[in-house]
Amino acid sequence: MREGRLGYNCENGRYGLLSMDLWIDTGFHCGECMEVLVDDQWVKTRMEMNLAREWYLVGTPYCGDLEYVRARIPE
Repeated sequence: MREGRLGYNCENGRYGLLSMDLWIDTGFHCGECMEVLVDDQWVKTRMEMNLAREWYLVGTPYCGDLEYVRARIPE
């Protein structure tokens, strides 16, 4: 698993996965699966965009500003 935090990539207008300040994944597309930390538990989710053009993580409380959400993806 590759683990880090979500960060907004201005180069491509998408959220990606960062470790420290280095990109592990430069940008997720709608429907891409990952796990995020919610209340100290890893929850499987996917990234989507709502009608208001806000990114959100399905099945989690995360919507809008996703900066610093702990996330991990399989290798």
